[in-house]
Amino acid sequence: MWNGRAGANRIGRFTGARPLETTPPATAALGARTDPRSRVADVVDLTKVRLSGLVVTTAGLGYLFAARGVVDPLRLLATCVGTFLLSGGACAMNHWLEADADARMERTRGRPIPAGRMSPAAVLALSVAMMAGGAVLLLAAVNALTAGLGVTAAVVYVALYTPLKRLTTLNTLAGAIVGALPPMMGWSAATGRLDAGAFVLGAILFVWQIPHFLAIAWMYREDYRRGGFRMLPVVDETGTTTARMVLLYSLALIPVSLMAFGVRPTGWLYPAGAVVLGAAFAWLSLRLHRERTRAAARRVFFASLLYLPLLFLLMAFDPTGSF
Repeated sequence: MWNGRAGANRIGRFTGARPLETTPPATAALGARTDPRSRVADVVDLTKVRLSGLVVTTAGLGYLFAARGVVDPLRLLATCVGTFLLSGGACAMNHWLEADADARMERTRGRPIPAGRMSPAAVLALSVAMMAGGAVLLLAAVNALTAGLGVTAAVVYVALYTPLKRLTTLNTLAGAIVGALPPMMGWSAATGRLDAGAFVLGAILFVWQIPHFLAIAWMYREDYRRGGFRMLPVVDETGTTTARMVLLYSLALIPVSLMAFGVRPTGWLYPAGAVVLGAAFAWLSLRLHRERTRAAARRVFFASLLYLPLLFLLMAFDPTGSF
């Protein structure tokens, strides 16, 4: 998920929900329209800048791993900017599609549309313009494969993941597909093709997102219930199935991360570090399986935030390089 999320508004709920305005809606909306800083803040909220930043980071890392030191700065810049435009535009479209649900949820009712600071038409126009701009930039300045992957990610996020959140708990898997594509975009931007290393990076991102998003959904399941979203922790009253899925996918990260060693043999640092990181993550997931509390889910969430950058650092600084 650009992704996320699990789930709808995945990272945004930790990163930017502002408190409700204490002034009347009309006054608040007028202030937002006349204050440039407020307008910028609303665009930051709509595009979920921290989530989109994670997407851009994984795309950039995919480029650098594939380039192996031969970097075209302009192509890398175009890749990152185009990826951000597609991600931010898809996130804005998510705001437009879910404005009714956002209005019912505590952590999202202060967003630009439900709070009355931006009209749905303005958000829709911003979304379409960003996604179109990102696709054109990637096609013109990078290559067709990268543009195609980016458009696919945006379409799956908007047309598949977003509506599925109201229908089935399988929405998290759809969101994970979206989150797996950015590093593959970076790889294709550097090489013009998808090698085994691109699929390894995508697989790591896919598996990582499941415990990450399920931990988020566990922490905020009551809010998801108010919003009408069928996240697994919402329908899994005892939490048994959710905790089992978190544990299984956390354990799966160990062999999946070691697939990088099979693609290109490395020194000892990466495989040893990947096992240690995976074991630590799995141990916290086991605690969630045993305790099934919000505190245990929060520990898994923060562990997931540490796991991914540390794993990529191991890839980057292994003496022989992971790819």
